[in-house]
Amino acid sequence: MGKIKRLRLQTTSHPVAVGTSPGNYQVNEGALESKITIHSYSPDDYLVIEVANYEDIEGQLNKKPDHSHWIEVRGLANVELLDYIREKYNIHKLLIEDIVHTTQRPKIDEYDTYLFAVSRMLCINEDLEVSNEQLSFILTEKVLISFHESYNDCLQPVRYRLESGKGCIRHSDSSYLLYELMDIVLDNYFSLLYKLGEELEVIEEIAYRRAGKAVIYESQQIKRIMLTIRRAAWPERDKINDMMRSTSDLITPQTKTFLKDAYDHCMQIIDLIESFKDITTSIIDMNLSFISNRMNEIMKVLTIISSIFIPLTFIAGVYGMNFAYQDPKTGKILEHNMPELYAENGYVYVMILMLFIAALQVVYFWRKGWLRS
Repeated sequence: MGKIKRLRLQTTSHPVAVGTSPGNYQVNEGALESKITIHSYSPDDYLVIEVANYEDIEGQLNKKPDHSHWIEVRGLANVELLDYIREKYNIHKLLIEDIVHTTQRPKIDEYDTYLFAVSRMLCINEDLEVSNEQLSFILTEKVLISFHESYNDCLQPVRYRLESGKGCIRHSDSSYLLYELMDIVLDNYFSLLYKLGEELEVIEEIAYRRAGKAVIYESQQIKRIMLTIRRAAWPERDKINDMMRSTSDLITPQTKTFLKDAYDHCMQIIDLIESFKDITTSIIDMNLSFISNRMNEIMKVLTIISSIFIPLTFIAGVYGMNFAYQDPKTGKILEHNMPELYAENGYVYVMILMLFIAALQVVYFWRKGWLRS
C-alpha cells in the first residue's frame, strides 16, 4: 500500500476592517485583475468575445439585442467595472459588497428587476488542495452576470454546451443558464466527495495494516473538508428551494422543473457527507483501538519477560550479598552466613535452578495462552 495522498483544504482569509461602512466595496488585497468574457447566444447563433474594459460591454450587448447574454467576470480588482454594473442594472451597493467580500454563504436575494445569487465552488487543484471560492450571479431578463474571484476554469462544461448547442441551453432563457452553472457547482461537490471516498478507502486499508498517527492526521483533514462541503451544501439546498418557490418572473417554469433535480442532488450530497463523516469517525476510533491493542500486546510481552526475571533476579540478589562464612580476624566459622558460597559446583547448581525456574514459567504462561498472539 502506497503513501497516503495529502488532500488539504486551501484556506484564504479576507478580513474586513472593523467599523467599515455598510456598502463599502473596496476590493480585497491581492484580488486578481478582471477578465471579462461575453457569451451571446440564441437557438441558431453563438458568439463569444473577450472585452478589455467595461466600456466595450455596452456595445457588444447592443449588437445582439435579441440574444441572451452571459457576462463572465473572473477577478474582482476592477472597481470601475463594478460601478458600471451597479449603475446600469440599478444594483444595490450592499450586493456589490457581497460580491467583493468573498466569504458569503450560498443564498438567493430577489429584487424587482433582478435576482442575486451566491454559490461556493469547491474543486481540487493540481496541488491536491481543495479550493473554496465564491461564485456570484446577477440575473436580469436577458443578461446573466457571473463573478468568480479567481481564474480557475471550473465552468468549461457550460461553455462547451453553449458552443456545441447541445441540449436546451441555447433555446432557454438566462435563468436556465443560471441553473446550469449551479449544477456545475453541485457536480464538483460530487467529484470531490467521490475523491474523498477513495481517500477514505486508502486510509482504512492503511489503518488495518499499520495503524499510527498518520492515519489520524489524514482522517482529520478529510473530516475538515467534509465540514467545509457541508457548510456549502446545506445553504445551497435552501437557496435552490427558495428559487423553486420564487414568484419572480425571471425564473421560468421550465427552470423550476430542472431546479427540482438540482434539489435532489443537494440531498444526495448531504447524505454522502453524513455517511463519510461517520466512516471518518469510525476510522479514527478503529485506528486508536488498534494502537491501544498493539500497546497492550507490547506491555504483555514486557510483563511476561519481567515475570520470568523476577525470581531469577531474587536468586542473584540473595547470592550477591556475599556475607563471609568465616570471620577473617578470629577465624570463627559463621554457620548461618551463606555456606553455599563454598559449595562445590554451587555456581552450576544455581544456574541450573534459574534455568529450570524460567522454563517452568514459560511452560505455565504457554498453557495459560498468554504467549499466543
